[in-house]
Amino acid sequence: MAGTIHDAFSLSGRTVIVTGAGGGIGTAIASGFAAAGARVACLDLRLPQDTVDAITAAGGTALGFACDVTDAAQVGAAVDAVTTQWGAIHGLVNGASNDDPTGSILDLAPEEWGRLLAVQLTGTYLVSRAVLPHMIAAGGGSIVHIASQMGHVAAKGRPGYCAAKGALIQLAKAMALDHADAGIRVNSLSPGAIETRRMLLRHGDMETAKLYNVPKHPLGRLGQPMEIATAALFLMSDASSFMTGADLLVDGGYAAL
Repeated sequence: MAGTIHDAFSLSGRTVIVTGAGGGIGTAIASGFAAAGARVACLDLRLPQDTVDAITAAGGTALGFACDVTDAAQVGAAVDAVTTQWGAIHGLVNGASNDDPTGSILDLAPEEWGRLLAVQLTGTYLVSRAVLPHMIAAGGGSIVHIASQMGHVAAKGRPGYCAAKGALIQLAKAMALDHADAGIRVNSLSPGAIETRRMLLRHGDMETAKLYNVPKHPLGRLGQPMEIATAALFLMSDASSFMTGADLLVDGGYAAL
């Protein structure tokens, strides 16, 4: 790797797909990548037009696609549309997620368990599988799975989420070994509790979310979406060119307790 530190973090000339780009961490990542010079394809279950509009208003380049990552046909159509528009694909962030019910495995219905893993884990497999041939043809690239600190340490009442995120960390390691010879790096990124809409869905309001989550983080606060986006930029860019098969914890010290 040559050039300056600034050059190492540049994504100029690269096309990157970000799933789960319709809000929170996904929007921050897509916006951050566009600011670093990437062409960003924003995928979400519903068309992430607000994210695309924000990127273009800031002078970036983005396309939006409504795509259910659990549907192989929809995934294939979205990836084909990206390559038709922009050619090669150089990067992928698997950030699509869904809400998980609270309870032990005795409380989780089989369909709830199945849906959780379908989005969190199988969706990552399907999108990666669709993108990899294009990335290989481009001569290499970088893939980032958005996992969680709960892939390292468990949480009471969240067995499905912990299992799925732990599996994503292991999937990144296995993919890193399988595709290193093709010049493809695969890493995972594990956030702690981040101040997003998902907190409201689980806790009802942000004050309650903070009362519950802040004491679990030695830094004494929730994380911000842009703090995860900057870590994702590091993993996507040449700044992490000698890094693959790793999990990057950005969790305010949560897993260190």
